[in-house]
Amino acid sequence: MASPADPLILAVGRALPPHYASRDEIIAAFRELWGRAHFNMDRLEELHRAVQVRGRHLARPLADYPGLDTFAKRNDAWIAAALDLGEAALRDALDRAGVSPREVDHLFFVTTTGIATPSLDARLAGRLGLRADVRRSPLFGLGCAGGAAGMARAADWLRGRPDGVAVVLAVEICSLTLQRDDLSIANVIAAGLFGDGAAAVVLAGGARGDGAPPAGAPLRPRVVDTRSVLYPDTGQVMGWDIVDSGFRIVLSARVPEVVAAHIGADVDAFLGDRGLRRADIRHWTAHTGGPRVLQAFASALGLDDAALRRSWDSLAEVGNLSSVSVLFVLRDLLDSGEPAPGDHGLLIAMGPGFGAELVLLRY
Repeated sequence: MASPADPLILAVGRALPPHYASRDEIIAAFRELWGRAHFNMDRLEELHRAVQVRGRHLARPLADYPGLDTFAKRNDAWIAAALDLGEAALRDALDRAGVSPREVDHLFFVTTTGIATPSLDARLAGRLGLRADVRRSPLFGLGCAGGAAGMARAADWLRGRPDGVAVVLAVEICSLTLQRDDLSIANVIAAGLFGDGAAAVVLAGGARGDGAPPAGAPLRPRVVDTRSVLYPDTGQVMGWDIVDSGFRIVLSARVPEVVAAHIGADVDAFLGDRGLRRADIRHWTAHTGGPRVLQAFASALGLDDAALRRSWDSLAEVGNLSSVSVLFVLRDLLDSGEPAPGDHGLLIAMGPGFGAELVLLRY
């Protein structure tokens, strides 16, 4: 059962960059780039279609990417794009929540696709008019699990501050991490799978409301519990190798196997500690890790096609947005109006470590 002390999710905001490229346009661009290296272009097209992403929003026009030929140029482009996207997502979330920037007590910033010091949360504080005493927690390196982990850490913080407001901002510009000279299968799959976007979640301490949203707004779920699980000897399953040209993807074919081997028992143990079972979960919000990862979630948890429909739809429409993806799916669920008072929901994401983040919600 939810407690009045459990933090509330007030709203989820999101933003996509203005540039869009269809799968066919992206394949054509890679044919021009990699065809010169005698790459098997038919195999590339097969891999891109297999990830079932119809197109992606990009931080820059497709024609700009060949000129971003150094890590420094790409990271500078990342900072500029991430600031704009982050601001848009934050403003959307705060407007939806009915919260002013000066009410924000703690900003958690999540990313894995670029670096900046001062971190982007500090740079955004002035743009949005956050208070000078706002607390900031930049979280780097959590990958696809970062959005869920950020929510969990914000909820942890709010349990000790029942009158507080925390915001989680996740920004990923995956397109700017592409390694132009890397013809590995992992890089080719990443080039077809990952997209750009940002999402923000506004959470409030339990004392700030009973969960009843304004008229016409989605239900505001409470964060009942969270859990992090780290799997030993899986450090090379997913992540980055930092090379002279920037971030080089580490993406093992074992990822779905690790998901399938662990997530069922992890979910059962987590729910069991709350006296719940899988059958008690009405709403499943899973990170859009790719077709094989979503299939592994469904198989390991015994879910039918409808249970993960929003994750499949988000994957097709915008691709895998790394830490941002699970927050996009949560926003879609909230906007749907499907959750009813008393429903339980479970948010799941997995990422480098390799590990899982689980967030139990009650509407």
